Amino acid sequence: MRNRTTTALFFGFTCLFSILKVNAQIELPSIFGSNMVLQRNNDVSIWGSGPAKSQIVVTTSWNGSTYTTKTDKEGSWKLKVKTKNAGGPYQVDISNGDETVSLENVMIGEVWVCSGQSNMERPLKGAGNDPVIGANEAILRSENPNIRFFKVKNEKSSEPKIDFSGEWESCSRATAPDFSATGYFFGNLVQDIIDVPVGLIASDWGATRIQFWMDEGSLNKFDPEDHKNSAATLFNGMIHPMLGFNIRGVVWYQGESNRYNPGIYKDMMVEMVKGWRAKWGIGEFPFYYCQIAPYKYTNEVNTALLREAQLMASKEIPNSGMACLLDAGDENFIHPSKKRIAGERLAYLALKNTYGVSGIHAEGPQFVEMKIDSSSVELTFDKKLTSFGKELKLFELAGEDKKFYPAQAVIHRNTVIVTSEDVLKPIAARYGFKNFVDGDLFDRYGIPASSFRTDNWEADTGL
Repeated sequence: MRNRTTTALFFGFTCLFSILKVNAQIELPSIFGSNMVLQRNNDVSIWGSGPAKSQIVVTTSWNGSTYTTKTDKEGSWKLKVKTKNAGGPYQVDISNGDETVSLENVMIGEVWVCSGQSNMERPLKGAGNDPVIGANEAILRSENPNIRFFKVKNEKSSEPKIDFSGEWESCSRATAPDFSATGYFFGNLVQDIIDVPVGLIASDWGATRIQFWMDEGSLNKFDPEDHKNSAATLFNGMIHPMLGFNIRGVVWYQGESNRYNPGIYKDMMVEMVKGWRAKWGIGEFPFYYCQIAPYKYTNEVNTALLREAQLMASKEIPNSGMACLLDAGDENFIHPSKKRIAGERLAYLALKNTYGVSGIHAEGPQFVEMKIDSSSVELTFDKKLTSFGKELKLFELAGEDKKFYPAQAVIHRNTVIVTSEDVLKPIAARYGFKNFVDGDLFDRYGIPASSFRTDNWEADTGL
């Protein structure tokens, strides 16, 4: 009898110890882990869970500082730690007295979120029959412990989630091939130029509309019919869990799936960025994005209208910039192979506007005004122009009948003189305003001008 009692007591104490041990566990969101990058020169938020009303102690090796807080009645806790200029590897220890969780090989540097649909998601190694030009050499040169990747697992949610799946990895020939090609080329150039560690968080999903990525509050400003069955599902599942994680900014490549509703896209993009910034709570961080590349869509609307909406958004979103890809599309592939161009043009924007790197040019010529002189049109741009010696083939003119005809165009300093034998009294001009074109108007540094139009007429199909 005594043995049974002793056994029962031992078993009971063992169970109680196991329960206490489970309750003592420190839980961290997946965004906090070994190999991570923390934003430099910042008060960085760290949060997690543990036993209710218990003390949490966080120690950071780069400055030997200790930070203390207590969990609330639900077991949640959050605090801020100070980061230095840049460097690593370091260690972060998180303890509740019963156990310590150690995050190792932590770097301090610059953190960027890479988001959007398939042209951001497409990996460096390519996918299916869609290659990435220069992938082999890029992978060969990818061994770089100062670049870290975090790939968010695809997940939709009808409600905001507190965590997602993913882990931090060091950039290498083993990890780079599966990471976003656009994101990699962006981060690689930024890291090379500013020479500090760079963390890249890829949160992207192919064939997704912008409505998926907007928070519900931002979506409510629009007609529900425009976003039913998609309201905030990717924001909830793939953005919300990292809100508050200190980042430098966001790079974005999306829009192809919104080609049917270009009229509302600009306003949605403006509201999405506003919503992300408000909920992140770290200020008006930089937001740089790719204009969708030309592609030969068939039997559909003119996707130049979507490119136009993206161009207009860049003028309304503070601290933003658009990378034009008018020369980097593919007539037969919606996933163009020139991902290095996309990533590096995003990097130009960040290096010039966010990091203040001198001597770099990031944005192409922008149309300023039109003057009509009898049978010719003079289009003025904000900088000197070139076609690199090639004939300009993408300009069109229209008269009172509103029908556009091919035109001849000649560059003169920062203007283009446009004429057409078919339009004797022009009233409107367009450049590259079709689904697929190969941009031929640039500034002297090779940054292309966006497609544009001087009219606001209902656009033809432009197929």
